[in-house]
Amino acid sequence: MREISGKTQVVAVALVTALCMLGDSMLYVVLPLYWREAGLGSLWEVGVLLSVNRFIRVPLGPLVGKWYERTGGRTGLVLAVVLAFVTTLSYGFQGFWLWLVMRSLWGVAWTFLRLGAYSLIVSVADGHNRGQMMGLYNGLYRLGSLGGMLAGALFASWYGLQPASLLLACCSLFALLLVFFYIRPGFSCRTASAVGEGGESRRLGLWRQAAMQKTMLTALFVTMVYQGMFASTLSRLVEQRAPFLVLGGIVLGAAVLASVVQGLRWCWEPWAAPVVGRLADRYGRRKMFAATLFTGSLLFALSQAGVPLGAWFAVLFGIQLTATILTTVMDTLAADEAARHANSTAVMTFYSVITDVGAALGPLFAFWLDEHAGLSAMYMGLAAALLLIAASWSVRQRRESLENAP
Repeated sequence: MREISGKTQVVAVALVTALCMLGDSMLYVVLPLYWREAGLGSLWEVGVLLSVNRFIRVPLGPLVGKWYERTGGRTGLVLAVVLAFVTTLSYGFQGFWLWLVMRSLWGVAWTFLRLGAYSLIVSVADGHNRGQMMGLYNGLYRLGSLGGMLAGALFASWYGLQPASLLLACCSLFALLLVFFYIRPGFSCRTASAVGEGGESRRLGLWRQAAMQKTMLTALFVTMVYQGMFASTLSRLVEQRAPFLVLGGIVLGAAVLASVVQGLRWCWEPWAAPVVGRLADRYGRRKMFAATLFTGSLLFALSQAGVPLGAWFAVLFGIQLTATILTTVMDTLAADEAARHANSTAVMTFYSVITDVGAALGPLFAFWLDEHAGLSAMYMGLAAALLLIAASWSVRQRRESLENAP
């Protein structure tokens, strides 16, 4: 069997993930605006459908983690591709309960995709390139978000939800070729470096456990804000400020404008995320993390300020840039922790479950707060919470710098 480099496998699993998530990404832009075409009765049902796949992932995480511990191979990725095709195809039909079942199955598919990718990255990367590999994966798989949001929004606007779902479902099948040609049949998460560092992990276990708890709690909130609340309400936020724009005689509605804001992030992530990973490796992840949280707090507050429309869209792009940085740094910190343990899958499974919980709570909280308090109050509250978390990380960074000083 021909040898496949670690970087090639990371690129392949990222592109597999991208193809599989085309349909899911489309829904975050299309469903909040075309929910009646899907046979739904209220916006609350939209929140449930955008969240249920993440709730399903929470109990499934440990089970899928055990799967990869025992099989260590690409069977889980093949299953994920098949489920992605079926669920994306089903988005062309109507009915809340059908959608609920299909969104739950998508949660199963994503769990296999995410943990399979984490397991592969930890097994092929080392301390010198882990940030870059994680950034490469995060950047490339977001091409699926770009394709899903842009193509999905355009086709749903022009032809309807059913043709858009059929097109994206067929595209997802190409992922099978990548799985069989560019990913080894088996990959293990138990690395020599992990086993070798086991003694260090045990000696510093108490300190590392406390640090990991704080990291996981922060990841819970950050994923809830960015992946859940911001992503699911962006189209409604744009609709409130700019229901449509006329550019060159072409009328662009809120769905297309929101897809552009989301899509530009997926345009820059293929090159920006690896750069962020390398910078985090070189200059310190916690320092970069705290600074980005401060910036994100300011931008969320500015999104509710009366700034000119052009500056307002720039604020939204800034929020997306902070999302790129925070996601890459958090994933790298979790991968570092996993590499210190012989059973790295267990650590990455715990991290995956925590982030799934945060992302699942996001749309539910967002649409509930939208109905009861309004988007403006919600975004100002998120800005205040991010500011407090940033201050906490900044204090921790200064304390560690003083402790490490000669």
